[in-house]
Amino acid sequence: MVQKSEFTIEGLREYNRSGPVRWIISHCWEHKIYFLGGLLGFLSGYIAFSAARVLFGEAVQVIVDNEGAAAVLAVSLGVLLASVWDGIGSLLGSLSLVVLGIRLERDSRHELYVSLLGKSQTFHDQQRVGDVMARATDDVRQLNAVIQPGVIFIFDMVLGFVVPITFIALINLELLLVPFLFLGTYIVIVRRYMRRLEPVIMEQRQQYGVLNARLEETISGIEIVKVAAQEIEERKKFRRNAKKFRDYFVQQGKIEAAYLPLLMFGIAFGLMFLHTLNMYDRGILELADIIAVMGLMGVLKFPVFVSLFSISLLQLGVAGARRILELMEQESDIDENQIGRKEQVEGAIEFKNVTFKFGEKTILEDISFKVDPGQTVAIVGQTGAGKSTLTQLVTRTYDVHEGQVLIDGIDVREWNLDALRSQMGKIEQDIFLFSRSVSENIAFGVEGATQADIEHAAKEAQAHDFILSFNDGYDSEIGERGVTLSGGQRQRLALARAFLTQPGILILDDSTSAIDSATEDEIQKAMRRAQEGRTTILITHRLSQIRWADRILVLENGKLIANGSHEDLLNSSPHYRRIFARYEGSSTTVNTGEPTA
Repeated sequence: MVQKSEFTIEGLREYNRSGPVRWIISHCWEHKIYFLGGLLGFLSGYIAFSAARVLFGEAVQVIVDNEGAAAVLAVSLGVLLASVWDGIGSLLGSLSLVVLGIRLERDSRHELYVSLLGKSQTFHDQQRVGDVMARATDDVRQLNAVIQPGVIFIFDMVLGFVVPITFIALINLELLLVPFLFLGTYIVIVRRYMRRLEPVIMEQRQQYGVLNARLEETISGIEIVKVAAQEIEERKKFRRNAKKFRDYFVQQGKIEAAYLPLLMFGIAFGLMFLHTLNMYDRGILELADIIAVMGLMGVLKFPVFVSLFSISLLQLGVAGARRILELMEQESDIDENQIGRKEQVEGAIEFKNVTFKFGEKTILEDISFKVDPGQTVAIVGQTGAGKSTLTQLVTRTYDVHEGQVLIDGIDVREWNLDALRSQMGKIEQDIFLFSRSVSENIAFGVEGATQADIEHAAKEAQAHDFILSFNDGYDSEIGERGVTLSGGQRQRLALARAFLTQPGILILDDSTSAIDSATEDEIQKAMRRAQEGRTTILITHRLSQIRWADRILVLENGKLIANGSHEDLLNSSPHYRRIFARYEGSSTTVNTGEPTA
């Protein structure tokens, strides 16, 4: 099934997502030369290792029969050649699988990252960042461990059984009795072991996600934690989560401690020795055969031992793959519509009986209005009236539940999403800046921007002077989320970014709330120049900006209760007059950026 996605990347390989094991196999098969190289390397190594055990028996027979130094030398050289062959095969097999594991980790992390970029805002609103990070880092890392050393151990386990038992069969088929009885018992015990281990491993990975999510929330909100003096309480909660995580490891350890195949192997080894002695007594086997068979039987001990670790690593990798697939397989609410309209946006906006719900709650209800290209529209209303949500429907961050949002007379769902959003600029009160240089933040999303273009946009946004005050100027690194800057500085950089993109539709969501009056006056002049010929949607509580809007929309409880110019609404809308009076009465604090509507 093709998953809906906001954005896709051309040429990205599609893998089999019908299950975690098939998904891992499809990734490995993409680099099958390394998988086959690992298989052939370990197969040749086990053939050589088992052949050496047979040669040990031949060596004893040569000595007992006193065949001379030449025969002893020939057998010794055969053992040496087999041992070197074993070492080279194991080395090449391990090298191939290490490369395969690294490529699996790289490809799966890239696939997850691309998938997350393509998800809608609704999807990301419902995720805990720490848990997503845990899946993108530690769960992906577990996939590498599936190959190295997981698959190496699995090859050891499978080939370590098949090759020695094949050599035993070549000596005498009757010798297969004990190995087959042991193998049947081993399979039953291992299946029961895997069924007990799987749910514990899955819960362990889930709890790691919870632990990581709680840590991320605490660190991100550290200022609030400290202001509320909640360090001790947060520490207690973290310890409780860490204890649950530890408890799952303890459960895993108890299950692994009860692993019985090693005991069963000891019994099988003793029975095999008795069986060979009986066959020797009956004249079926010679002394060399007994030594060879017991040497081959001893080879089985290592795969039995490593199966304890290989199964745990496999379960961890499958659990991690399942958690990764859970994220990638969630459908996006919004389709990028690759074949949609891609022409130049003129800027006409129309809402036709638009209703939008978030879950069961209605945010906007039956909204209808028109905006002509180049007009400036101010949206006012109480906090929670739906002002920001309305702008998010224009950018198609969310899709409407009823009605239509039209851009230039075309439903936004019929536009190519990338083409539509690339012609829109949005500045919000809560500015997000990347932990990159000032220049990179201003030029984000604008290909081919020169340094002169960047500086011109910064000057228009009244940001040039404070940028030059930094030690490295435009090359200065901004701290994560712009924490090293003041609110006003962050907003001016966001304005500079918007000026540089020169969008057809400009959305300003209380974008000058953290800027002082003197700076705002200069920015307003630049903004008016930038808005010429562009449609602007303005959410603000500043009277100076509301007054010069061509049209004002008044929202209350998600409904459009008034629509018109400033003068018209003062005459016709009691609700607007109340809002205007409140803004006017709070004009002494408006310019400080404190309250918002």
